[in-house]
Amino acid sequence: MSFVKSQRLAALPPYLFIEIDKKKRALLAAGKDVINLGVGDPDLPTHKFIIDEMAKAIYDPKNHRYPFDEGVPAFRQAAGAFMHKRFGVTVDCDKQVLTTIGSKDGIAHLPLAVVNPGDVVLVPQPGYPVYATGAGFAGGRVYTMPLRESHDFLPDLDAIPEDIRRQAKLLWLNYPNNPTAATAPLSFYQKAVAMAKEYNWVIANDLAYGEVYFEEAPHSILEIPGAVDVAIEFHSLSKSFNMTGWRIGWATGNPAIVAALGQVKGNVDSGQFNAIQVAGKIALEHYDHPDVKHQMDIYRKRRDALYNGLAGLGWKFRKPAAGFFCWVNTPAGVPSMDLCARLIDEAHVVTVPGGGFGPAGEGYLRMALTVDEKRICEAVDRIGRIKL
Repeated sequence: MSFVKSQRLAALPPYLFIEIDKKKRALLAAGKDVINLGVGDPDLPTHKFIIDEMAKAIYDPKNHRYPFDEGVPAFRQAAGAFMHKRFGVTVDCDKQVLTTIGSKDGIAHLPLAVVNPGDVVLVPQPGYPVYATGAGFAGGRVYTMPLRESHDFLPDLDAIPEDIRRQAKLLWLNYPNNPTAATAPLSFYQKAVAMAKEYNWVIANDLAYGEVYFEEAPHSILEIPGAVDVAIEFHSLSKSFNMTGWRIGWATGNPAIVAALGQVKGNVDSGQFNAIQVAGKIALEHYDHPDVKHQMDIYRKRRDALYNGLAGLGWKFRKPAAGFFCWVNTPAGVPSMDLCARLIDEAHVVTVPGGGFGPAGEGYLRMALTVDEKRICEAVDRIGRIKL
């Protein structure tokens, strides 16, 4: 038999990090000291009070059985309480909260719940690749919304052609944004909700970085009156509590949209391990724990070290107010992939080329704040030795 993979897989764009990863692995194999500013995975450990709760939960036999499809009630109630305390939003935990296996799980499966073949999906560029791949798997047609610095890295909703607006079914938003580190004001969410109601869009708001911020706390789109009529929002414990490997998050918003996503998930998975949800409940109930707040100070110091260090070298870019990425302007006329390659080859510093996120990302590098402050300073020093 000659195996040929499915057309939907063949249509996927090349893996963004494949060439970068090859270079990084080659340097490591050669014994070189590589500083990795490319990975979006917290280097800080999960907080002890969460681990301690997990250690107890795994010994409880009731947690060894199949999970509830929609999630452990106690976890969903904790998520609802978090929404009220953090954003002033009241949700019905039985109808409006669905446990997900990390936010990526919900994001990838949502198009299967709301998009029919041929429907248009409005996707930001640069942006998280799963928005587009999920749309493609569902048979949707992607319409790219460029995120320009001149527009504060917000999609220009007014620039979407009228025929596209009428064919669109799903609008993806993500603030604090990966990779641009931009945040969105309530006025933008108000406009998005108004347009969604006019054109019958579903809004999917990815708030995975909502608890990593340095100035004003980011908003939930569900704070907007009437947003629950059209929106579903994805939350994750990965970045907030250093729990990326635990795979735990939730979706909340319009009950019909939440139920549709739950129906998809009920057919493709059996939910997250109950013990992880028990630990997640404790995390959400203590989102203002001193240890959790302290990590914000750690990221702030790292951000300042990277921003001030690169600024001292003459690099110009916006100082991020949230998230743990810096979206760094490349020198004029230097392609992002070329610069990324030089930084790996000559400085042994890994970054991500903005062009890898699509044409709208060209002219930038993404640098993550996921190494300690000393290593960031070392990376800046190495970069400073390169003649650009």
